[in-house]
Parts: sequence; C-alpha cells; structure tokens
Amino acid sequence: MKKYKIIALAMLACISLNGWAQDNGVVGKVLDKRGNPVIGALVTIESDPLIQTATDANGRFEIMAVKDNVLRIQTGDDAMKTVAVGSDKMMTIVMDFSAEKVNYGFGLNQTQAESTGAVSTVYAEQIDTRSALNIGNSLYGNVLGLTTMQKTGNVWEQIPSMYIRGQKTLNGNNGILLVIDGLERDNNWNALNYITPEEVESVSVLRDAAAIALYGYKGINGVLNIVTKRGKYKSREINFSYDHSFNFQARIPDMADAFTYASALNEGLANDGKAARYSPNELNAFKSGKYPYLYPNVNWFDEVFRDRGASDIATLTFRGGSTKMRYFTMMNLQNNSGFIDHVNENEGYSTQDKFSKANFRTNLDIDLSPKTRMQANIMGVLNEFSRPSLGGDNLIGKLYSLPAAAFPVQTEDGLWGGNETWGANWNPAALTRGRGYSKGHTRALYADMSLRQDLSSITKGLGASVRIGYDNIASYWENYTVSYKYGMKSATSWKDGEPFEFKNFTGGEVSKVTGDNAKLDWQHRSFNFQANVDWKRQFGAHDIYSMLLYTYKYDNKNGTNTTFFHQSAGWYTHYGLKNRYMADFTLMASASNVLDPGHRWTISPTVGLAWVISNEGFMKNQQVIDFMKLRASFGLLNTDNIPSNGYWNTTVGGGSNYPIKENFSGDGGWAEGRLASINGTTEKAYKYNGGLDVSLLKGLTLSVDGFYERRSDIWVSAAGRNSSVLGISSPYVNGGIVDSWGTEIGLDYTKSLGNVKIMAGGTFTYNRNKIVEMMEEPKAYDYLRSTGKSVGQIFGLQAIGYFVDDADIANSIPQQFGPVKPGDIKYKDVNGDNVVNENDFVAMGYNASCPEIYYSFNLGFEWKGIGLSAQFQGVGNYTAFLSSNLYMPLVDNTTISQYAYNNRWTPATPNARFPRLTTEEMDNNQKTSSVWLADRSFLKMRNCEVYYKLPSTFLSKIHMKHAKVYVRGVDLLCFDSIDLTDPEAMGSVSPATRSVHVGLSVGF
Repeated sequence: MKKYKIIALAMLACISLNGWAQDNGVVGKVLDKRGNPVIGALVTIESDPLIQTATDANGRFEIMAVKDNVLRIQTGDDAMKTVAVGSDKMMTIVMDFSAEKVNYGFGLNQTQAESTGAVSTVYAEQIDTRSALNIGNSLYGNVLGLTTMQKTGNVWEQIPSMYIRGQKTLNGNNGILLVIDGLERDNNWNALNYITPEEVESVSVLRDAAAIALYGYKGINGVLNIVTKRGKYKSREINFSYDHSFNFQARIPDMADAFTYASALNEGLANDGKAARYSPNELNAFKSGKYPYLYPNVNWFDEVFRDRGASDIATLTFRGGSTKMRYFTMMNLQNNSGFIDHVNENEGYSTQDKFSKANFRTNLDIDLSPKTRMQANIMGVLNEFSRPSLGGDNLIGKLYSLPAAAFPVQTEDGLWGGNETWGANWNPAALTRGRGYSKGHTRALYADMSLRQDLSSITKGLGASVRIGYDNIASYWENYTVSYKYGMKSATSWKDGEPFEFKNFTGGEVSKVTGDNAKLDWQHRSFNFQANVDWKRQFGAHDIYSMLLYTYKYDNKNGTNTTFFHQSAGWYTHYGLKNRYMADFTLMASASNVLDPGHRWTISPTVGLAWVISNEGFMKNQQVIDFMKLRASFGLLNTDNIPSNGYWNTTVGGGSNYPIKENFSGDGGWAEGRLASINGTTEKAYKYNGGLDVSLLKGLTLSVDGFYERRSDIWVSAAGRNSSVLGISSPYVNGGIVDSWGTEIGLDYTKSLGNVKIMAGGTFTYNRNKIVEMMEEPKAYDYLRSTGKSVGQIFGLQAIGYFVDDADIANSIPQQFGPVKPGDIKYKDVNGDNVVNENDFVAMGYNASCPEIYYSFNLGFEWKGIGLSAQFQGVGNYTAFLSSNLYMPLVDNTTISQYAYNNRWTPATPNARFPRLTTEEMDNNQKTSSVWLADRSFLKMRNCEVYYKLPSTFLSKIHMKHAKVYVRGVDLLCFDSIDLTDPEAMGSVSPATRSVHVGLSVGF
C-alpha cells in the first residue's frame, strides 16, 4: 500500500509541475529572414543567463519565463535578438536584418541595430554558389563594397586581386587586410587559396573608420573578415556534399595558320623594306599542306590542350554540441585535372596540370565553467600540384608566340620539332610530352586558442580574454624535368616546283628524370597575440561597453628583410541610449618595426555615430519600415607604408664614376646613394562616411553609403622639387596627397508567397580618386601632369588615323618618334606647336588595374523544392592595354593572331583597327596611344543553378534532414567589347574557364 501511495504522490507532483510549467513557460519558434527554422539557437533569459534552452530541428523551444522577461536569442552564426515576453505564450521570433551579426574581430560582435560602422556581410548560402575550390574565388559580386578581380592560370595560383573602395595611395600598397575569425593570418593572402567555401559561415567587409579602427596600421585600406562555422547548441548535424565539374577553356584566341602567318611575315618585311622570307613555292606549300614535315601547319593550342578538364569536391562536416561544448569539424577533399593533352606518353608519370588538396578543420567552444569559455580552432592543409616542364619554360607565352609554320610537332624520325630560329624548349608539344614535369607540395597549419573569463565577481559586467594564434605554411618544390633532342629537315632550294635540296638541323641532348633538385621553395610563419579587458553594463536607458585591447603580431618569411613586428594598444567604447542613439569611440596606438626607430608609434582616433530611427515613438504606428538606421563615422588612421627599407639612412653602394675612397678591389669605388629621409612620419587617412540601413515591407533591405577619404603624408620622391645639380638621388618625403570618394548601394529582397520563395538583390559600388599632390616635377603643360588626375591614370597619344602614303607623311606635322612609313599611326598635335612629341600625351581611359564601377545582381525563386537562381556581376570605367603580341605581332619572330591580321592596315584598308605589319621594333607605333586601349567593361553570368530539394516528409522516413541535387553553371556568359579574349584574361595568359557542375548535398 505504501508503494502505491508513493506513486500517487509522484503523479500529483508531476501534474503540479506540468501545470506550473504551463502557467510560467514560454513556447516559441525561431525563424530566419527567409522563413526557415533556425536549428540550435541558444535561448536564454537576459536577467538570468543560467536559464537556457536551444531550438530543435523545427526551430521550436520551451523556456521557463514570465511576462516582461527578456529573451535573448543567439544563433549559430552569432546573430542576436532580444524579445520581451508578452501575454501570448506562443512566440514567433524572426532573426531579421536588425538581428544580424556585425563581426568587427577581436571578439567584438554587435547586431546591425547597434553597429555604427559600415560593414557588409554575406552568409554561407550565398557564398557556396560557384563550387569554387577556395573562398577567394567565391566572392565575385557577393558582398557590398568588395571589388574582386579574377585571375586565370593554374588553380593553385588563382588568388584574385581585391580592393575596398578602390585605390587610395600612390605607393602601390592598396591591398586589403585578410582576417580569419578576427585574426590576421599570413600576410601573403595564402589563406584565400586554402580556406574552402564549405567551412565559411560569413564574410564581412569592413569599410569605414569606425569599422577598421581596431586594426592599427594594417587596416587602412579596409578589412575582409572571414568567419568560419562553429558548433550549435543542443543539436547534431552530419552533412555530406559532392560536386563534379566539367571545365572548358573560353575564348582561346584564333591564331593565324601557317599560310596566313607566312603571308603576313612577307608583308611585314616588305613594309620594312626587306626581302621576303618565304618564296611563292613555299607559300603554296604551306597552303596545300603537301609537305607537312618541311612546311608544317601546326595549331599549337590543339596540340597542347584537350577539350575539357574536370574537378571534384567532397566535403563531410559534423556540427552540433550541448550547452557545455559545441563543435564544428570538416574534412574536404579536392582534385583538379587540367587541359593538357597527351599526358600519358611517358612511362611512369603524367604531365597533366594536376592539383589535389585536403583540408581539415575543427572549431571547438567549451564552457570550462559557467564563467570560463575556451575556443580552439585548428585548420590543416595538404596540397600537391604538378605541371608539365617548368613554370620558367613559359608554356602559355610560347603558345601565343610560336608561329604555326615554325616547325613540325615531330619529324618523320620521331625527333621533336625545332630549329635554329626558335631554339631549345620552344616546342609546346615537347614541353608537355617530352620535358618531364615539376611538382610542388604545400603544408599549412593555422591554429589559435582563446580563453574568456567572466570577472563579474569583481564588478558586474567585467570580463577578460586572451588569444594566441600560430600559422606555419611551407611550400616544397621538386624538379623532374628532362632535356630532349630536337631538329627538323628544311628545303634549301626548289626545282620544277618541288623541294630539291635539303639540310638537317639537330640540337639539344637527352636526359632522364631525376629527383635530385628538391628544395624548400618558401616558408611563412606568423604568431598572433591578443588580450583585452572589457566592461559591459546597462544603467536604465544607458548601455555601455568599454574595452582595453593589446595586439602583437610577428611575421617571418624566408629571405632578407622579411621579419616584421606589429603591435597596437587601444581603448574602445560603445555607448547606447534608449536603443536609439549609438556612439563608438576608438583610440589606437600602433607601432611597426619597418618605420624609423624614432617614429614608430602613432595614435589613431575614430568616432562612429548611429541613430535608430525606427525605434523612435513617431515610427511605432506605421507598417512599412521595419528598421531604419542612420550612420556616420570619421577618424584618422595611420599606416606603415614605407618607400624602401631603411629609408631613414643614406645609402652607399658601388659606383664606377664617383670614387669617394681608395678601393683596392678594383670595382671603381663607392658612390653615395639616396639621401636619408629624416623627420618622417606615417601615411595618414582622414576617413568620412555616411550611411543608411533600411529594412521594410518584411523582406526588403537597403543599404546606402557615401564616403570621402583624404590620404596625406604619402611617401614620394622629392626629385620633382630638387635640382639635378645636386648630383645624387633626392630623399623620400611625406609629400603625397590623394582624395578619394564614392558611393555603395546594396539591395536584398526575400519573400515567401505561399509555396513560392522569391530572392533578388544587387550591389553597386562607385569609387573615384584624384591626386592632389605628389611632388611632381614641372611639366611644360598642365595636361601632362599626373597631379589632378586619378591614381594609375593612363597617358597616351591621341591617334587620328594612319599615314596614307609618302606624300601624306611629307605634308603632315612631324612626329619625333623615329622614321614613319605609310600605315604608321598619325597622332594629334595637342598643344599646336606643329610637332608631335612627348608634350602631346594626354590623359585617356581609366585605370587598368581596378575598375571604378563594380556591380552585381541576382534573382532566384523556389517552388516546392524546385529552384532556379542566377547571379550576374559586371564592371565599368575599366581600361585594357592591348600590349601583347596578340595585337603587336611578328616582332622577334612571334606569330600573329587572326584578329590582328584581319584588322591590319593596308593601302586597301586605310581605316583599319591596327597599324601596318612590321617585323621591327617601331617606336612610333608602340607608344601608348588610343590605338592600344580598349574598353574592358564586362557583364558576366557568374553562376546559374537549377536544383531540387527533396520533400521533408519523404526524408523523415529515411532519417534525413535535407537533401538537394543541382546542376550549376559558372561563368557561362560574358558580355563585353573585347573581341579576341575574355576581358579577365588579357594578354599572353591562360584562357578563362567555364564550367558545368553536378552535385548533391545531404544532411542527417
């Protein structure tokens, strides 16, 4: 009987507890801005963080809370939102734009609602849309404010160029700072090639003074902060994805065949007043193809390249955790096989362009106690790559240079083709089949650990953190190349229309593959240390967060003068009033060992302000605007850009004409070099920014920024202000000034209409700059001066046509660039002095490195799991130099493209695109001019995807959470005005590529 009484009492207790929970518990659901459930979000009561729970697989949670308690919701990507509990016990919480995380690094995370800086962020689902092998090539047009320009070539060398708000300085150092999880990693951007899109949670671009203030000397050009994925609370996820791509080379230039080349060469020689190289019989032989070993017609691109390459990406991730420990672990395997053909003609090895890489990452968050948290992150990379022959053999350059008529691929006897004119290692087919191969390995370790201690026992809101990081990257190179014999048979005379007499040429020697030439190619080591003490309190309507920060970084790369030290100490304070008015103040003192020992420390103050208009009382009763914030920032930042190592010392070197002491070595004595730069200071940036962030209509987000920057105290040479009678090189001085300004606009729209989800958006960036001062030497005319123009401004001669004949030359204004002939470029006499010379150069075109306009737009929809999305990205105000032999042919025995041949000047085509053909260096025609400039603007379809997500009702039966299959196209379309090659593959470089991917992604 006693037993049953105990059971009854227990049941009554459970009923009572359940009733108490129903009276005091809150049930809710957390959704992202697209309406998807957020899994593993931590839900706590702000006044008592020990009361906590996490959302389940449907985004649902239950927590013991009462009315007026404030719930704090933090998602796996650190988005955060606070919501007061009302009388409704069923809550739906949407992690909207105002709740998104703004990651400044150094452990400083804010929401969009409280941030004062210009920071734009793109998240995982928008990053991994190109099936790229690395994060660097995943960002074209994805994130507002980042100008990313693609490179071509071997996949292990495709680190893109990146700019934030354009070019702003004269010293060439316009590169941005790369930060991984708040730590600056290696200073060569290697991490862009090693980190995969699958391990990235978000990428943030920090653009204004308030956003980059904490980075000392290194952040002056903007910061790219890549945040990797972390674990989730009370959840468990296993995800696997596989992607296979079919890769194609795009727009390979059409090079002239043997007959066209021979005809063009004869024409060029005739234009030069020289005898023809090829006789009519030889021209006919090229045309007929009757004597392929004597008069070959080789398409070298076809001999070297196959139609397509391939790549594979397989990724396995584990993600989850409890309230005490969270984890994210990833294993990623990649391989890429390039476009080289005939790669297995040697026993024991392949000469294919090959790349393989293995990535491993583990991120751990461990609550050692309720007040002590540890984070540990480690990433390891092993990659291997090989290419035919050596990079120094310049295979690509020779494909663009070698004529189809030069020599056969192989002779009748199997000897590799070659002759006296083009010499050793000029046969592209021999370089890819008979020259062996070279091989590289890279091993990288990125590791960091942090401890966070709650010190509220001392005073409420006090905390401290310490973090250390270590990177070690090394590349090893192995040379397995061989040498080979080459030669050919050539006709020396003809008789009755047939080759009659011959000669044989052979050169080179045969060697075997050996492994003796292995070496450490380069190595880079970095050490990071960060420590901070912070204090966060709320006093009624006042929110205060203040932090004291110290950072130290050591970098070493093998070589001379490659060990660098940087350190900073600073104070940051954030103040908020009534959740409406925000102010940030930062004061950073920084030092660098590359600066003059007496001037290594400087101080940089910045201020950020924000007004959350949507929290004002007069905005409460409207239904259009969900969130609106005005931002402004201004500040002074310094950088350690220097003109040269040891610029504060006078240099002395060997000199044959200025002996200053007796020299017994017989080398002519010593000479005084550049004068010392004394009393120097740091290059400075005065940055101003105004911005507006708006979220409206429950799905539309708009961000607009306008900025202005004055870069002053830029190191420039004082030679322009000093007389040459000094007899020595002038020192560097802090005399350069550059102004830059522009605007950035970002738009995003996400809406669910029944079973249809619509996604659309776009970005637009415009930046411009002007050189205010550069200590430029006096010029005869103001239009010749770079001062007043933009950084990188091109100066050239304005072409007004071509000389028609000798009479036209005699009656035209003289041009002082050497003798001219009919078909040479005629230039405009700009200053009207009746002579064309160096005083007639004018500014033309735009920058050839960084476009002024960078934009993108995307559109997608999904219906019952079937989806289609596409992204386009383009540039404007961007100029190309047509400087390669694709456009300037035949000089130094180079070939000619069909485009250059079709567009050459002849007496019958006086208005042609290019001047007459010539085999000589022609100073007049090779001057920078409007002839050799082209509009490099383009619009590309960066990616297009068709996918299908299997229905959750079916997946639940097989214990899966999600499954997706897709077909994806990358860089399939390009709209531009470059007629010969892709605008991102100008000159003698590897062709651009296009790819089609098939893949799947499943989760458990």
